Order: sequence, then structure tokens, then C-alpha cells
Amino acid sequence: MKVVAINGSPRAEGNTRFALDLVCSQLTAAGIDSEVVQVGHLPLHGCTGCGRCRKNKDECCSLPDDGVNAIIAKMKEADGIVLGSPVYFSGIAGTMKCFLDRAFYVAGSNGGLFRTKVGAAVVALRRSGAVATFDQLNHYLNYAEMLVPSSNYWNALHGAKPGESAGDAEGVQVMEVLGRNLAWLLGLVKAGREASVEPPPAEAKVRTNFIR
Repeated sequence: MKVVAINGSPRAEGNTRFALDLVCSQLTAAGIDSEVVQVGHLPLHGCTGCGRCRKNKDECCSLPDDGVNAIIAKMKEADGIVLGSPVYFSGIAGTMKCFLDRAFYVAGSNGGLFRTKVGAAVVALRRSGAVATFDQLNHYLNYAEMLVPSSNYWNALHGAKPGESAGDAEGVQVMEVLGRNLAWLLGLVKAGREASVEPPPAEAKVRTNFIR
């Protein structure tokens, strides 16, 4: 099994990466492979709403190649996905938001590429805004019909300078518990598939506009 962790921080070795590494350490202990992919440093454009990914059905964003499609392909092949972002003004970091809007719209427009995968979200921050940002990340997982494990508190790790979050003992425990629960849920999904327990069939999206 394989998990792809998306680092939405512009800092490759900051506290968001530390949070993801804590989760991944528990996956490794359970014999599950993981890979951290950084997107926070990339010069990404946001979704333009062109709709070509829905029309083309090629599992790709139609914007000029900036690395997003290669990461979408990694996410499609993975059994689990972890989203990590620093907290900027009580919200997802801008580049990460651009990436998520495009990746999850492509996934949803191409038959639900992430559907029934296991997904989790973590945030890193100095002081406030954790729950708001954590909630925003979970919107993507929920909309994609992913299976979401929990921890023993909201998935947030506190620290300002890189490395400071190692002193957040509760936050460290939260990440480690999340990693173990993530590994357990991945195992349940794998066992279910091996026992021929099929997921519910995907349904075509019903779209209702409030103003016609």
C-alpha cells in the first residue's frame, strides 16, 4: 500500500513537513509506503473554471504544465492521501488552495479518481486558525467521497520557527495517533477488497441550481 502526503507549505522542511513526517512514521511502522510531495513552493495558477477537464476526460488539468498533473497521477495511484497546510489568515495557504481546487476538480470530473481512498488532513500553525483551516481541508476529502480517519484531537501542530512544533507534545501525539488510525483504516479497506466487499457504486452527480 502507498500513501501520498501533500505538503502545502512553501517551506520544504518546516512544521507542516514535520507534521506529515510524524504521520508517515506510523505508516512506515505498519509496513505502508509513503511519499511527501511538496507543492507550496510552486508558482501555481488557480482553477480558471474552463471545464476542459470535465469535457476531455483525460484526468488532467488543461492549464499549462506546472507539475499539477504529475501529482494528480500520484494521488490516483495511491491508496491514501494526506493533505498538509500551514495556516495563513485562518485558512489554507494560497498555493495549496490553487492546487487542491484543480486536483480535486479534475478527480471529480473524471469519474471520482479519489473515491473510497483513505484521506486525512493536518495543519501547522503558530497560534490560531487551526480548526478553520482543518475544516477547509476536510471539505475536499468529504466531497471526493474519501474515507477519513480521526485522531484524539483536531489534527493541528503548533510552532512558529521550523522545529518548534516538536515541543508541542499533544500535537505530536495527535499526529502519531492519526498515523496509526490511518494505517488501520487502510488495512480494513484492503481486507475488505480481498474479501470481495465492494464499495457502493458511484452515482452520477445530481446538480440543482438555486436560480434558474
